[in-house]
Amino acid sequence: MTKIVGHRGARDIWPENSLTGFRNVLALDVDAVEFDVHLTDAGELVVIHDATLDRTTDKTGPVRALTPQDRATAHLECSSDTVLTLAEVLAVLAKADGKRLHVEIKSDEADQPYLGITGKVVAEIERFGLADRCHLTSFDVSVLEECRRVAPNIARLVSVNAEWAQQQGGLEAFLKSVEGLVDIVAIHHELMAAEWTLITQMLPLHRLGVWTLNDEALIRPWLERGIGHLTSDSPDLALRLHRDIQLQTQPA
Repeated sequence: MTKIVGHRGARDIWPENSLTGFRNVLALDVDAVEFDVHLTDAGELVVIHDATLDRTTDKTGPVRALTPQDRATAHLECSSDTVLTLAEVLAVLAKADGKRLHVEIKSDEADQPYLGITGKVVAEIERFGLADRCHLTSFDVSVLEECRRVAPNIARLVSVNAEWAQQQGGLEAFLKSVEGLVDIVAIHHELMAAEWTLITQMLPLHRLGVWTLNDEALIRPWLERGIGHLTSDSPDLALRLHRDIQLQTQPA
């Protein structure tokens, strides 16, 4: 059965990576919630997708330069919500028993891993007692290797799209390189469609995730294929379609 993942909370419904989004997405009965973590020079773990503030907040500049004082007044676009710390997000999501958390460890504005971020993220996850509910995720295999070293007990997920696969020597080589490192491989839907035969020869459906699907024409075919995990900015739509397909396939 396909697991539905709310992407950055559910960014087509509420501001991405927002307190409003994280509180409300839990009521949708999603299977998992995905969000992104950066590390500031002040030592705070903050939940935001981009390495700069420009696109999603009313401030500008690199996330790493954000001070605690400025973070408290950095409003998300068209919202009264402000940039959250990882602890604030975990405090909300910890209350939802059984929900998986896909915690993406991001890189800085120069596309370099933040020094020490993995250990800090793991410490917060363990402080909230959430190690058994989390996947640590990244595109960067070296980051995931660090995750395995620091927290071998926390599950891992790798993401890949066509451009990244090409940079890693091709999709087949990439998939071979992460075998044994991760239990979920999340693949952009265009690459998944183009390389479906190769991918399904190498991995079972329950280990495959597809992203990011936001309309019925894209979502329905992947649900019908029985993909293991489906990430959406509109998880409400994905859940409705999932229920519809289940009803249609039940014996009369």
